[in-house]
Formats: sequence, C-alpha cells, structure tokens
Amino acid sequence: MRADRVEVSWDGGKSDWVIRIQSGDEVIRRHCKAPKEADEKTLRAKAEETVRDEGYEANEAAVSIKR
Repeated sequence: MRADRVEVSWDGGKSDWVIRIQSGDEVIRRHCKAPKEADEKTLRAKAEETVRDEGYEANEAAVSIKR
C-alpha cells in the first residue's frame, strides 16, 4: 500500500517525535526516539523506516517535517 502523506512533528507532551502516516482515510501515529534538535536527514530516515515497518510505501517527497 502507498502512503498518501507522511508527517513528522515534535510532541512536546511526550518529548519525542510523532510520525503520522495517512493513506486515504486511515491514519497511523507512531512515536520515535530522536533528539529534538535532530537534523532533517535523520528524521526522514526514521519516517521511511516506520513507513516500511507498517507495510506502506512512500516517496521522499510525501514526507513533511514540522518543527
């Protein structure tokens, strides 16, 4: 299955990053451990790994990072 959108954002309440995978109406949220000041390359790699682990495919352009 292909993910329509993948969004990475900081969750201040849990002090970690949240990866939000959207495919149609389905939305999956997964937390990942990375420092708050992690660079874009690291966050994109974590997002791509999480997308694969959930059984989805996503191109790099579908990943957005919100700081």
